[in-house]
Amino acid sequence: MFHKGGSCQKNTSKAAVTMRHFFLILFPYLGVFGIQGASDFRICAFNLQHFGESKAKKQDVMQMYAKIITRCDVSLLQEVRDNKQKALPQLLEHLNKYDLNHEYKAVASARLGRSETYQEQYVFVYRADRVTVTGQYQYPDDRPGDVDAFSREPFVVRFKAPDTAIKEFVLIPQHTSPANVFKELDALYDVMQHVRRMWKTENVMLLGDFNADCSYLSKRSRGKLRLFTDNSLFWLMPEKSDTTVRATTSCAYDRIVVHGDVFSNAVVPFSAKPFNFQMEYRLTEEEALKVSDHYPIEVLLKNNASKVSFSLFLVSLLIFILR
Repeated sequence: MFHKGGSCQKNTSKAAVTMRHFFLILFPYLGVFGIQGASDFRICAFNLQHFGESKAKKQDVMQMYAKIITRCDVSLLQEVRDNKQKALPQLLEHLNKYDLNHEYKAVASARLGRSETYQEQYVFVYRADRVTVTGQYQYPDDRPGDVDAFSREPFVVRFKAPDTAIKEFVLIPQHTSPANVFKELDALYDVMQHVRRMWKTENVMLLGDFNADCSYLSKRSRGKLRLFTDNSLFWLMPEKSDTTVRATTSCAYDRIVVHGDVFSNAVVPFSAKPFNFQMEYRLTEEEALKVSDHYPIEVLLKNNASKVSFSLFLVSLLIFILR
């Protein structure tokens, strides 16, 4: 019995050495299997809360914007109120000075809004070395029977990102009016269908400050939205997310929705979440509110290496052990 046990112990020890040797050999190549290594592609959406000339003069706020936005490959910025068209160029200058590893560019809508005294722009900031803009479209908001459905009609942009598994995708932004959330989100479904037909694509993401929670949109009302009842659409943000900075509120106003199984499968599982910059950068609530009353939200897209499945890695491991 002792002899057999000793033999078993030797075999176990040998197997352990073999396994250790295998991992030492394989470790530099794990990135090829999508296990680790290459960075995923981050898409963000951030309501800056009245970003204009006044905020652009505050160096501490601009520095915080630079820290937050340069984490992302593409960022949708909302509530940009740059009347004199000076704040956005200053922001881009800050981003490019802060992060020398990438070049940041932007594409922006016209100023949108029903009132002459209050208008906003949608702005997409992107890393020009990782992604290119291949199309842009200002939705005219003139659908028969539903003209002027939006306070700020979507500014739709198509991107090409060769390093991602999906390669090319369309982003449809929406910052809804709190007084008209249900109507605008339901109309957003028509925008999505229109864009799919126009550009012949299934790879569509809708994102932004939907105001889709708490008193603005009950779960019962949300359940009646075509954006919610269509089984080809996936709401990615966890239900209990809090995208608000104030400690007195806990609401998932900001959302990310993707269309189709292909896009859904190109997303890193469970990566959609708010980015709590207050906690990350150790700010007081007062300091954080100078930046925004919203946290940015984000989601990761798989890179090309991620297309090689983990099961392939396991098969390779099994073949090595058994040979």
